[in-house]
Amino acid sequence: MTPVIAKTRAELAAVRADVRGTLALVPTMGALHEGHRSLIRKARQIADVVAVSIFVNPLQFGPGEDLDRYPRTFAADIEACAAEGVDLVFAPTREEMYPEEPQVTIASGQMGTIVEGATRPGHFDGMLTVVLKLMNVVRPDLAVFGEKDAQQLAMIRRMVADLNVPVRVVGGPTVRELDGLALSSRNRYLSAAERETALALSQALQAGADVAPGGPRAVLGAARAVLEKAAVLEPPLDLDYLVLVDPGTFTEVDDRHRGPAVLAVAGRVGGTHLIDNIPMQFGSPEES
Repeated sequence: MTPVIAKTRAELAAVRADVRGTLALVPTMGALHEGHRSLIRKARQIADVVAVSIFVNPLQFGPGEDLDRYPRTFAADIEACAAEGVDLVFAPTREEMYPEEPQVTIASGQMGTIVEGATRPGHFDGMLTVVLKLMNVVRPDLAVFGEKDAQQLAMIRRMVADLNVPVRVVGGPTVRELDGLALSSRNRYLSAAERETALALSQALQAGADVAPGGPRAVLGAARAVLEKAAVLEPPLDLDYLVLVDPGTFTEVDDRHRGPAVLAVAGRVGGTHLIDNIPMQFGSPEES
């Protein structure tokens, strides 16, 4: 079944008016892969109607980032949506989403300046702004986001809570290739040699998870050892950060931490920025 495609807010409103039951939104920038499809399937499980948005949001790309070369595969994306039983695709143009240069945007606060926010200033302001706009025009009951973008997910949950947005935010697990590389639309930029180097990201996370009983210091040490080897490969991994953080605030935890945490890593291979993370638990859940 081919989904209904709305390209304007007026078309979307007309379709939305006829929706009966709960609606789940899966916001994307297109170039859909198995990770996106897993989120669509999760949406299908928890809602009566599934909508997917496809919009490459210029507000979340900084100077020198890959806005112009970000993959745009609309025909293939619609085929993927049809295969997954998506009911509605909202695919606006930049002019439709931003008829004028926005004067009022969402400020991501302190949380938007740390970890990934420190390497991409303004990124989370732009991301939160477009997510709120999409929630306002689609009016979903639920919205599904990938846990691979753990800081993004935490910030969306914070925004929804702080601004009383009537949308339940649901996370979907990270989907990986057989060799462990987290699926990303940017993976297609990698050459064979670059992809081999990029595997160090997931390998570092796994090395850290393997020694989690030894505490946060052991986790960071094991992960760092993997990344140091990757830094001298050809091509090398240029590390942006490796942090162990609280999953709700993304502030770093110390060696005495007990409870849930996220080991997050990001780096560049060639010209491609890649992120990954893995959740973990220190101590028993009762200690949290």
